[in-house]
Amino acid sequence: MKLALTLLVLSFLIGCSSSKESASNSGELNGGWFPIKQEIGGQELPPESFDGERLAIIGKSFLFIAESVDEGTVTYSDGKMDIYVETGANAGRHFKAIYKLENNILTICYDLRGGDYPEDFSTSEGSNLFLSVFIKEG
Repeated sequence: MKLALTLLVLSFLIGCSSSKESASNSGELNGGWFPIKQEIGGQELPPESFDGERLAIIGKSFLFIAESVDEGTVTYSDGKMDIYVETGANAGRHFKAIYKLENNILTICYDLRGGDYPEDFSTSEGSNLFLSVFIKEG
């Protein structure tokens, strides 16, 4: 079931993505990702709270499946990421994030308020920072 859902999501994104890739997106994040760790406000979330979540990125398009489905565009370069949600629970929001990709592990930290780019890959008590660590499917 998870494989079928992932293939459906990737097929959708490929169909919706432009053939012309943004100069800022290198394509290194293209594919399906699932979270292996999440943290908010200095507290690590239990794995069952994000079981079933998926992120798919193709070109400038993204789809994030959690309690709801958010879709939109993403640009990334030099460790910074801009996420523009077009449909879903967060429609109309712009999240600024930092990211790193090491050994097929993608770490993204963003401000839930949509404020500034986080300074590092940590959250602290009382902050609105959210950290998610993903591993590539496949």
